[in-house]
Amino acid sequence: MTPPDAPHNRWSDLDRPPLNVTALRRGLLRPDALWSELEVVETTGSTNSDLAERARSGFLAEGTVLVAEEQTAGRGRLERSWTAPPRSGLFFSVYLEPGDVPVERWGWVPLLAGVAAATGLAKSAGVDTALKWPNDLLVTVEGEERKAGGILGEFAGDGIVVGLGINVSLRADELPAPTAGSLALAGAVSTDRETLLRAVLRSLEHRYGEWKAADGDASASGLQAAYTAGCATLDRTVRAELPGGNSLVGQAVAIDGDGRLVLSTEGDSSSRCRRATSCTCGGGGRTDVRHPNARTGGGRVRGGYRVTGGCHARRTRIGQPRT
Repeated sequence: MTPPDAPHNRWSDLDRPPLNVTALRRGLLRPDALWSELEVVETTGSTNSDLAERARSGFLAEGTVLVAEEQTAGRGRLERSWTAPPRSGLFFSVYLEPGDVPVERWGWVPLLAGVAAATGLAKSAGVDTALKWPNDLLVTVEGEERKAGGILGEFAGDGIVVGLGINVSLRADELPAPTAGSLALAGAVSTDRETLLRAVLRSLEHRYGEWKAADGDASASGLQAAYTAGCATLDRTVRAELPGGNSLVGQAVAIDGDGRLVLSTEGDSSSRCRRATSCTCGGGGRTDVRHPNARTGGGRVRGGYRVTGGCHARRTRIGQPRT
């Protein structure tokens, strides 16, 4: 074991070994599998940008996976930057072509990736993982909710590129913000990145196959229920920051059939529901949701809450993307 006070080499293959691309391909690329190509690069600006450019050129097969040991210009939602030390996490993007699935249902794909990542990490890392709507991955570090990962989807070519960034082995002094966390700091039983990547990609393949077989119907495929069960945003008071600088505070009570967050706010029960502009996968104004109280109380990240709503409340739907 490396002493805690030992110097950390930027490219140490002992503290943070490189990914074994041969082993990953052997475990993931099969004739009957979704994943058709897997590439690992040492460094790049953004795996999402790289795959999107290739998709727009028309020379990208569905199921292509691009993994970077380091991203120098990683992007999150709302154009936020995503940075982490080399080999300290999983930074990768996949290209999917939902094909005949109605395009208005494609907005579920980033949420689908969130469910797949959360369930895959819970199994392989042994860490309770939940979702902050629409697509942040949450873990518990020292009794507080921390963001350990995020997902970004964007149209490209005939499909959608979905990027995932997951903090795996980051130490406390390496975190980019006080609200950030990592699987290691959350007490993961394994931080082997190859194991974690295989688990997430296999979970994503399974979820995507079910959703696509149901013609993108989130209810029929079980995706809506699965997302609801793991969503830490539900059953708590949140603040939605809307396009144009406005904000809305209310109780998060449901995820509807379009992937939108439903808020119950004080007001006339007869008031009409209104919808914000798309929040991910491109578009104009976007919506961000904040959890004012991030302490977990019982020591585990919140999630899987029952939906309730008052009889004299107004329900507002905060828009998930029309891709």
